[in-house]
Amino acid sequence: MKYKKIVLAGGNGYLGRVLANYYKGKASEIIILSRHEKQIDGNIRTVVWDGKTWGKWAAELVNADILVNLCGKNVNCRYTDKNKKEIFASRLLPTELLGKTIHDLVEPPKLWINLSSATIYRHAEDRPQDEDTGEIGNGFSVDVCNAWEAAFNKYDTPKTRKVALRMGIVLGRSDSVFPRLLNLVKLGLGGKQGDGKQYVSWVHELDAARSTEWLADHTELEGVFNCTAPYPVKNAELMKVIRNINGNLFGLPAPKWLLEAGAIFIGTETELILKSRWVLPKRLMDAGFKFEFRQVKDAVSEILGIGDYAFFDFPAPLKTADKHARVIV
Repeated sequence: MKYKKIVLAGGNGYLGRVLANYYKGKASEIIILSRHEKQIDGNIRTVVWDGKTWGKWAAELVNADILVNLCGKNVNCRYTDKNKKEIFASRLLPTELLGKTIHDLVEPPKLWINLSSATIYRHAEDRPQDEDTGEIGNGFSVDVCNAWEAAFNKYDTPKTRKVALRMGIVLGRSDSVFPRLLNLVKLGLGGKQGDGKQYVSWVHELDAARSTEWLADHTELEGVFNCTAPYPVKNAELMKVIRNINGNLFGLPAPKWLLEAGAIFIGTETELILKSRWVLPKRLMDAGFKFEFRQVKDAVSEILGIGDYAFFDFPAPLKTADKHARVIV
């Protein structure tokens, strides 16, 4: 095995399952810190924590090769005062707790990757945003990202390298945004959303997992990294690609007014769809990371099981859309 121990805090969500599956054959053991105990699955086991208080779970961090913090209430909801409070707390409390624990450990994890979001950058249709020249935006989602990264940097961890991974829209199977988009396409509603000119900075689930391994193996790397494919696409193009590959010739567009009405009905916010995220992974690419899925057509083809992408062992290709799919932003 390449690694002795991988720890995934809040690892029972979609991306946590992707990472656990990816590392299953690469690590001797994978520990998921979760509020709910689960049965041991091979070399994957769950350790209960509440994300708020120190406990026996802290021993699991000792000498871990990689700790990935994925904690956070899903933002695919209405931004009520209650939900806003929970969104902040679910990110800040576990992150600060992990920071203090790592700071106090004699043998802390070698690498701590804390999830962040590419939505931290401003709405951009004029030029791409990268780690060096990108401009931080404003609004609730940006406030969350700023506070999250501040919590990540609150404690000095001289023995632990730290990476804030600003993740784009993860395209994959159940629980990613993709099943929801596919459902729209199948219903004939897969046209552009809004004016369709907003950029979507996406990343295939495999590359999201691969990037964490790359960061672990390159010990000279730390700080902020964007995790997005090198070729973002506009919303209209993304929907066209999904329609074409799935064999749907037509899709009704959804104008902004309809999206706003629908968002209220299904309990979400239009920002998740209409904000233009034109983000590039400059630091990953400068460091030599090679994306398996650079073009969105290849990512969609793989997810739908079309083409020759049998070189990695991931769950079976998506056949039906999951009505419970969530947006990862």
